[in-house]
Amino acid sequence: MSEPKAPTPTPGDTYKGWLFKWTNYIKGYQRRWFVLSNGLLSYYRTQAEMGHTCRGTINLATANIVVEDSCNFIISNGGAQTYHLKASSEVERQRWITALELAKAKAVRMQAESDDSGDECPMSPPPAGQSGASRNSEVQSTLRTLGSKVEDLSTCNDLIAKHGSALQRSLSELEGVKLGGDTGDKIRQVTERATLFRITSNAMINTCRDFLALAQAHSKRWQKALQAEREQRVRLEETLEQLAKQHNHLERAFRGATVLPASQSNPATDSKGPSSGKGDASDEDDENEFFDAMEDVQEFITVPADPKYHRSGSNVSGISSEIGMDDQSLDEQSLASNPESPQPQELEPVKKRRTRIPDKPNYSLNLWSIMKNCIGKELSKIPMPVNFNEPISMLQRLSEDLEYSELLDKAAKCQSSLEQLCYVAAFTVSSYSTTVHRTGKPFNPLLGETFELDRRYESGYRSLCEQVSHHPPAAAHHAISERGWTLRQEITLASKFRGKYLSIMPLGSIHCIFEKSNNHYTWKKVTTTVHNIIVGKLWIDQSGEIDIINHQTGDRCHLKFAPYSYFSRDVARKVTGVVADKEGKAHYVLSGTWDEKMEFSRVMQSSRGGENGTEGRQKTVYQTLKAREIWKKNPLPDGAENMYYFSDLALTLNEQEDSVAPTDSRRRPDQRLMEQGRWEEANAEKQRLEEKQRSVRREREREAARTANPTDESAHQDNYRALWFERTDDPLTGEQTHVYKGGYWEAKDHGSWEICPDIF
Repeated sequence: MSEPKAPTPTPGDTYKGWLFKWTNYIKGYQRRWFVLSNGLLSYYRTQAEMGHTCRGTINLATANIVVEDSCNFIISNGGAQTYHLKASSEVERQRWITALELAKAKAVRMQAESDDSGDECPMSPPPAGQSGASRNSEVQSTLRTLGSKVEDLSTCNDLIAKHGSALQRSLSELEGVKLGGDTGDKIRQVTERATLFRITSNAMINTCRDFLALAQAHSKRWQKALQAEREQRVRLEETLEQLAKQHNHLERAFRGATVLPASQSNPATDSKGPSSGKGDASDEDDENEFFDAMEDVQEFITVPADPKYHRSGSNVSGISSEIGMDDQSLDEQSLASNPESPQPQELEPVKKRRTRIPDKPNYSLNLWSIMKNCIGKELSKIPMPVNFNEPISMLQRLSEDLEYSELLDKAAKCQSSLEQLCYVAAFTVSSYSTTVHRTGKPFNPLLGETFELDRRYESGYRSLCEQVSHHPPAAAHHAISERGWTLRQEITLASKFRGKYLSIMPLGSIHCIFEKSNNHYTWKKVTTTVHNIIVGKLWIDQSGEIDIINHQTGDRCHLKFAPYSYFSRDVARKVTGVVADKEGKAHYVLSGTWDEKMEFSRVMQSSRGGENGTEGRQKTVYQTLKAREIWKKNPLPDGAENMYYFSDLALTLNEQEDSVAPTDSRRRPDQRLMEQGRWEEANAEKQRLEEKQRSVRREREREAARTANPTDESAHQDNYRALWFERTDDPLTGEQTHVYKGGYWEAKDHGSWEICPDIF
């Protein structure tokens, strides 16, 4: 049954209605009947309880009302009581906020009037309709009155000093006067001066009496205000102390057990998608979302395995249980074939790379002044100054996925495809570790721009990226390693600015092929969200789910990037995952954070627990061996906060190299000027390059129109073809993608770049 719509609140009205109140992490938000009357907000489970059972009441006179988002708001009275509430719509939330603010203002005025009557103040209390500005005017008037009294006291003090000195002189003269005719004149003069001194002294006394009366009249009120501020400070300190204790408790709980949150929870706490709720990065409107992303009911739980599995596990999953021994032998094999080891260094010395770039200048620019007219637009179509960029291109940012290529080196040597899948999953997570502090926007590559990364002598691989499309922006990437793996991807970025946050949705699949086993893995990237676009410090969150599929064996790894939530009890930036075979049997559990490290545990046995929630779903309990670290983030270089938070690899990406193609990102002039700190010149050069690109595109479209059939509908389209990649249909994913067709490294060896366009 639909509830009648509550009228718009007016001062003095009793306001009633349904709201959803946060209860706990199990039940989430529950529907409650709220009544606002006489400055008190009370709630009941049902309307029928109003006559006999009140579930809670909060006094608005001392309460703080905070709006969280379109539907959520918080009411707190300093820590003792806090209500997290949610309205059914933004309009309903605004009605409640208006009613609460009016009731709070009235309650504060009534309390002030009560305090004034108890202070025995000679001043009349403020009228009921007096505003905060009027009360402030009253205080200013009192201060002016007291100031004038102080000035009167100063004037009286000067007069007393003046007349006192004159009286002293007259008395001295009177002592030296001989009895005679002028004696009467001297006595009269002394009498007049004494009279003036008495009058001035009386004025001084009266002024002091007035000042004292005024000070006494207002002292009690000021003392109460000061006491209230002290009590508020104490409450805030107690609240902070309580939050610190809860934080420590949660950290200890996290260290004690690894919990995989469920992909779904009961209806009271459910979310619409993998990245919904607080920190939502989905493309849906916030108004369509009702419940917050919060702590999910546990669906997967890991517990220590029975000790017998540590002694002998040969019959479990068909995989050797001596994980530590396997890893040790794997590391030894990697070291033996690592070009960084002492033996091969005699053949080819490793090039010394730079470790610093010029510090970022401290230029201020209002982002909102640029972005306010761009809400809802595609990010790639928004003209942005270099002030919001970092001095690398999107092609170089894509190459940063290879920061931890040693994970793929280890994966290539794994005998077990399931263990190999763990390393591939860790590599997938590691590609996000460089983004945690990187709030700068990479340069949009020009069409035909390339970037090569040759690290054969350091890490055994070399990669090539090319911008194959401008609208929508798409980059193709191909990397091949001498250590037995190939990585290729084509990423198209779809991005939307929503006013409060910016969502970046990478589209396209990533392929990783291992030469020895022919295992072919594919996966997609998660959504990146940049928060606090308007106000506050920018911060980045990754959210969503990834399925890594081995198309050779059918093995699968499901990774979940938990979105940040204010109510979550979990550690921030958490990632969890399960590695299973083609029958769905779990063999490994992964857990960690995408900005720090990942661990994996061998599953010895799994079982179904009790029913969970109203839907009758059951929790899966995994008995695992001790978790082992599979990946850990490298520390940032010294002074990284002044160098755009670049990692050691990122610092070398824009380093000058003479033998690269003329279309390489290292040769891009606006990017080079920005790195050198010459931002004004970089902005001018950026506009020149973008206009040159538009002119070339228009000329290409005109040429296509002249040569095409007039009846051809695509005659006026941009028929651009990439130079080093060719478009093809992917047989595994069914997507159209660009794959490397060869020729680049051969052209580099011969130094023949005649076919490269002039884009800079």
